[in-house]
Amino acid sequence: MKRKLIAAIGVAGMMAGLAACGDSETASNAKPEDRKENLTVWLMVDAQSTWPELVKDVNAQFKKKYPNVKVNVQYQGWADKAKKLDTALGGDKFPDVVELGNTETMQYILNGALAEIDPKKYENSDTWIQGLTDTCTFEGKQYCVPYYAGARVAVYNQEMLKKATGSDALPETEDAFLKAMDKVSKEYGEKDKRYSSLYLPGRYWYAAMSYVAAYGGQIAEYDEGSKEWKGTLSSPESQKGIQHFIDLVKKYNKADLTKDEQDHANVMANEKAGVIYGNGWEAGSVVDGKNNGNAKLEGKIATAGMPGPEGKALPSFIGGSDLGIVEKSKAKDLAEEWVSLFTNEKSMEVLASKNILPNNTKQLEPLKEKPETAAVANAVPDAWFTPIAPGWTSIEKEEVLKNMLLQIIKGDSVEKATKAADAKIDELINKG
Repeated sequence: MKRKLIAAIGVAGMMAGLAACGDSETASNAKPEDRKENLTVWLMVDAQSTWPELVKDVNAQFKKKYPNVKVNVQYQGWADKAKKLDTALGGDKFPDVVELGNTETMQYILNGALAEIDPKKYENSDTWIQGLTDTCTFEGKQYCVPYYAGARVAVYNQEMLKKATGSDALPETEDAFLKAMDKVSKEYGEKDKRYSSLYLPGRYWYAAMSYVAAYGGQIAEYDEGSKEWKGTLSSPESQKGIQHFIDLVKKYNKADLTKDEQDHANVMANEKAGVIYGNGWEAGSVVDGKNNGNAKLEGKIATAGMPGPEGKALPSFIGGSDLGIVEKSKAKDLAEEWVSLFTNEKSMEVLASKNILPNNTKQLEPLKEKPETAAVANAVPDAWFTPIAPGWTSIEKEEVLKNMLLQIIKGDSVEKATKAADAKIDELINKG
């Protein structure tokens, strides 16, 4: 299947992209000091709040070589970025470089919005984290550059755990972990009926699919015979993982079972949970008093690898961001050079110093031993991802998973709910 350039952006958009290539090639023959284009970069607010000095330093390096090129970095919020980007790409005022969450990249690859990149032009590309590289790759070609990685881990209240069990270290095996949760439930749950020792929301599909992965299942797989993707949630392995997740939800979650994970850090901040399964950075959210967190819990919240079934760590979803160069850009070569500077080894050192996981395994390695990052860094290499399939580009697919879990919570059997979900996935995932 080829990228649907004409269908997605129209003939006019395609011609604009071709014209841009010509302009870029002509400009690239000029001396660096003679370049006078504007370069617009869209980064998410994380860069503005957590590593602004990196942005400043990269811009300074870039300006030293291209003194007359104006770099305009615009910071975006996750809530409305996609809508703003879609609108911008349909007009004539669009970014040259855009940060995308790794679950967004396939949509923009398929609709022709991102230019193909040559990994050889980027430092550390031979050690890029494979899970991130996969989110940028389609039909053997790459359309974005890995930026940083993330993974889900156990975020827990050390004080609560120690009071109930005598130790503030999270057990490494699931059997021991659940015994500890039983003790935490007894210690705090008898006084507060809404307290959850392990808070797993019922529609938390990332967590549910981690248990699916733990048992060897997956959301869908490509069938060579039919040349189509097939939903596989009704496989024995997937069903076993989903049932395990549902059993944990029903036993330990004493709040609303029908919610998703959007506010679980707040639940912990309100001291209504002993453990949540979240992104590593959510440990900071729990204690961030300026943003609905609880500053009184500072120093009491820790992270650890989440124990999974059969004596192994629970596989995590690979999170993170990528950087794409917009196909319609008239300064692709400049965009490429800016991204190269922003993602090279020197830049990744800045992220690593702030406990943000870099884009490559070489610089990830030391973080596996660092107490603040060990849990999340060790979760990355074996992390799973959603199907790298043309049809898995819409929120519709996530809603299928959430609704499947909700139906089971409400009383449907796992077998019935997973078969219905597979049928819907088959319908949606092969639209492209």
